[in-house]
Amino acid sequence: MGKRKLFTGVVVSDKMMKTVIVKIMHLSKHPKYGRIMKRYNKFKAHDESNNAKVGDTVKIEETRPISKDKRFRVLEIVKKAKMLHVESKDEVK
Repeated sequence: MGKRKLFTGVVVSDKMMKTVIVKIMHLSKHPKYGRIMKRYNKFKAHDESNNAKVGDTVKIEETRPISKDKRFRVLEIVKKAKMLHVESKDEVK
């Protein structure tokens, strides 16, 4: 039996219920020119407790298909995002 894939990435969207979109980055070499390039992939991951928010760094693991596009689940939140203060219209005055 093979091992399940593990990735670490940043949550870019948490608008769905129990689902987050995680962006991972990997380095690859250009086949002809040899330059090291950054490549990105986005995966939908199942977050049962809805704890992960935008900007959090999370560890995801490959699992059985949960829905049409979800093939990963959130294992843990490695680093929480810094909270940003959002000004309301009343505070601006």
